[in-house]
Amino acid sequence: MVSRLGVAVVGFGWMGRVHTQAYARVPHHFPHLPVRPELIAVADEVPGRAAEAAERYGFATAARDWREVAADPRVQAVSIAAPNFLHREIGVTMAEAGKHIWIEKPVGLTAEDARAVAGAVAKAGVQGTVGFNYRNAPAVAAARELIASGEIGTVTHVRIRLFSDYAAHPEGALTWRYERERGGSGVLGDLASHGVDLARFLLGEITSLAADTAVFVPERARPTGATAGHSRSTGGELGPVENEDYVSCLLRFASGARGVLEACRVSVGEQNNYGFEIHGTKGAVSWDFRRMGELGISRGTSYQDQPVSTLYVGPGHGEYAAFQPGSANAMGYDDLKVIEAYNFLRSVAEGTAYGATVDDAVHSAAALDAMARSAESRAWASPA
Repeated sequence: MVSRLGVAVVGFGWMGRVHTQAYARVPHHFPHLPVRPELIAVADEVPGRAAEAAERYGFATAARDWREVAADPRVQAVSIAAPNFLHREIGVTMAEAGKHIWIEKPVGLTAEDARAVAGAVAKAGVQGTVGFNYRNAPAVAAARELIASGEIGTVTHVRIRLFSDYAAHPEGALTWRYERERGGSGVLGDLASHGVDLARFLLGEITSLAADTAVFVPERARPTGATAGHSRSTGGELGPVENEDYVSCLLRFASGARGVLEACRVSVGEQNNYGFEIHGTKGAVSWDFRRMGELGISRGTSYQDQPVSTLYVGPGHGEYAAFQPGSANAMGYDDLKVIEAYNFLRSVAEGTAYGATVDDAVHSAAALDAMARSAESRAWASPA
């Protein structure tokens, strides 16, 4: 028997739309899911944005104040896609209201914020899913199984990269993303948080790290109106960029493996160049998000001059079969969020957490805080 679950979306920029579209698609890809999301409410403080979303996507109610969503008894689950500085207040309030939450990373500005949300979720007994979407790629799931099986031997070292140009243009508007008070960290929370999650998902806990950060575009123009995504602004008053454009970090894992994580939001010529190369004592595995359905694998007994082959993922790898019937059919970014929606709704239906959780967000945030401390002190640090 299928039951209805009243859902709401708070914050309707690009990510709010992605969540909404994932809710619409999830019953088609996962027809056996025992719950069906029903779009009850959408909230966004930008005048007219929530009303437009309600008309376009079919939400029953539109509001400018997210607190109306918290008080709405029809809403049982909430997607939180608002700016980072609102994550803690909204997440805690929704959990205390007994609502399950699907919240975007980095779940606040600090590890303390993430812990507050995780604590509220645990106390209320609700589910808390976090938007670490790259772990949902079927190729990443295949890589995890390969590593766990010992096919590449004992992992020795890993390189994780997250390079993008979304902030490379000097006319990029000085939005909340570049302010400490509202955005917290810069590329740490935006991209490196994904890198930490991938590192933990694939290789286990990080015990210590050493990081360096830099700001390469020190000033930007303040926007004169509402913004969405990474819009440009010219002619406005210039203001300082308060958080980092770039981070490089050395990692030490509990397993004894070593790693390098590098992330940048101003990499000219790089568009979503995200991926990893993992080496073991008998082989290696690599993945590039831009070729999401491919996995580079080196395994065997040659060690030296051992060839690399390409695995095209297919049914049997992660949740691939819910989207395509045969190997090498392409999947996209939005598909990963559909998988995330599925994990969230399944968690609610079964009362057991699936996929990335708020506890994973706490671990990621603790590593990011350690990176910030390390960059400031120029010394090794441990995630708290």
